[in-house]
Amino acid sequence: MNSGTQKLNLQGGAGLVEALLDVPADTPVRGTAVIAHPHPLFGGTMQNKVVQTLARAFVQCGWQAVRFNFRGVGGSQGVYDEGRGEAADMLAVVAQVAPAGPLALVGFSFGAFVTSHALQQLGEDRTPDKIVLVGTAASRFAVAPIAHTLHERTLVLHGEQDDTVPLASVMDWARPQSLPVTVIPGVEHFFHGQLPLLKALTVRHLLAPVPA
Repeated sequence: MNSGTQKLNLQGGAGLVEALLDVPADTPVRGTAVIAHPHPLFGGTMQNKVVQTLARAFVQCGWQAVRFNFRGVGGSQGVYDEGRGEAADMLAVVAQVAPAGPLALVGFSFGAFVTSHALQQLGEDRTPDKIVLVGTAASRFAVAPIAHTLHERTLVLHGEQDDTVPLASVMDWARPQSLPVTVIPGVEHFFHGQLPLLKALTVRHLLAPVPA
């Protein structure tokens, strides 16, 4: 993402997990964001433009951002596991890069589905300060509900014209939870031409006070 991006080799349930770390310059680090990428079998990697944009938003707001490749992607060992192993790997990344302190969990598309299940498994002892789910793959996977106590900490963003994950499927997932969804008019799944808007909306969420 920039000249200061650091490569990390972490350990997951299937072996090596390849990751990248970006740290804000000349400012104290507020916390750590762990960001999950789109579907591994359809070209999703930690270099995805939406994932990079989310990392930039966090770094701009003083967070260090960790992107990682799911098992079987790039230099990460293992094979695709339909979300189960991927959620375990996300939690393993959290344990290694953010064992304590403020935490944000972030996911795009398949990565948002994985993030929802990682949240469920995180446990009551570790409450994320911020959660960001973009293009949540609710039409293709059983996305876990977000605990009501986390709703004020959660930003769900979806494009009105998403042709990969129809908006209706995300609304069907969110409606029983009364979980707000921010719908961006005219935007499709990968936010072509609208990445600055995605970043701005994420920054606005990050600058909002964390509920007590």
